[in-house]
Amino acid sequence: MVKHVVMWELKDKETKAEVGAEMKKRLEALVGVVPGLLKAEVNTGFAGADVILYTELESREALAVYADHPAHCKVKEYVHSVICARTACDWDA
Repeated sequence: MVKHVVMWELKDKETKAEVGAEMKKRLEALVGVVPGLLKAEVNTGFAGADVILYTELESREALAVYADHPAHCKVKEYVHSVICARTACDWDA
């Protein structure tokens, strides 16, 4: 299993609740759509990052599929339109 975490800073802090909710809806909906994506959990942070994604995937190969999957790429378009910074970390679990 691979765990994948992404933390984002939003361009507009005033809309954090609304944007965070939209990111949550779109990213969590990828479970069952992207092969090998077992879990996706999105939350807004109260210290540090504005929005955090935690995912579990079957394998490193599944992570590669997730990265390039058309449904994920469509979500990334939205995410990139509302963020100003991104940090990610992957590890074998």
